[in-house]
Amino acid sequence: MRLHRAGIPYLAWTALAALGSFLFGYPWLSAVFLVLMLGFAAFFRHPERHSASPPEVVVSPADGRVVAVGECPEWVKSKGLAQSVAIFMSPANVHVNRAPAAGNVVEAYWRKGKKWPAYRPKASELNEHAFVLLQTAFGPVAYRQIAGALARRVVCEVTPGMQLERGQPVGIIKFSSRVELYLPAHARILVKVGDRTRAGETPVASFGEGPQA
Repeated sequence: MRLHRAGIPYLAWTALAALGSFLFGYPWLSAVFLVLMLGFAAFFRHPERHSASPPEVVVSPADGRVVAVGECPEWVKSKGLAQSVAIFMSPANVHVNRAPAAGNVVEAYWRKGKKWPAYRPKASELNEHAFVLLQTAFGPVAYRQIAGALARRVVCEVTPGMQLERGQPVGIIKFSSRVELYLPAHARILVKVGDRTRAGETPVASFGEGPQA
């Protein structure tokens, strides 16, 4: 099983703690650390993902469940975007995030914030997050990685000027979290609240037309 590199420190310290506990005569404590290590391995799993969808399709940036479909926040609308899809990621989901579309990164930043539960609307406004804006052949597309009550850090592996491919890994959030996808008005949303998604594979929206001039 392939793991995201962000999980290596967690696996290392739990493995050392398990070994130390065993050597000092605490096999029960060693077993606890081994179980914890397996839990971290499951959380940081990094499976291969491939999409067979045509280029005009926008794929999910995250594994999880769609919790909201609606309008973008006002500050996002100023970037030429109008619609949003919010996906909640539980601790059991794969937490590696992926680029929803191919395009050039024109804006990327991280902001410190609070730790509201990721499924609550207030989390979108107040929590720690990273924002990435892409210019694609079909228009602007953006996403935001939002930390939750259990998540202590958003890892964004994207910087301005990068050229992303659809489905490319772009970061991870530790541990429970939310990802919001922002789309222009001419994009057609393909999901509804309650739908399950897989990062890099599930079609979330479609432009259904040729590239924008």
